[in-house]
Amino acid sequence: MDIIKALTAPESPNLHGVSARRLHGTEHVQVSMVTLQPGESLKLHVTPVDVFFYVLQGRGSVEIGVEIGAEREEVSRDMLIVSPAHIPHRLLNESDAEFRFLVVKTPRPTKVTKIL
Repeated sequence: MDIIKALTAPESPNLHGVSARRLHGTEHVQVSMVTLQPGESLKLHVTPVDVFFYVLQGRGSVEIGVEIGAEREEVSRDMLIVSPAHIPHRLLNESDAEFRFLVVKTPRPTKVTKIL
């Protein structure tokens, strides 16, 4: 059995330049926890696999769609957001508090995420 303390797991360098901690990875799935400080956001990007986000703390906005802002919704704790493979998306923290969420990619990507 493996038990990982998510908040103290080592940070992983990433293309977005934000706090991200890799929590679990197998050939079938990759799980990370991202924390966005007020004013931070993920860069608009596409992933080569399906991904879902589960909000752990705070509130933020998610944009999914071909054109930035095509689909924009405010999200908060205990919400799950599904983002299909190859669809541009990003999450933003426009609040005054931390915004923390899990990122689950399935299967684990074998190609890199593409920043737009």
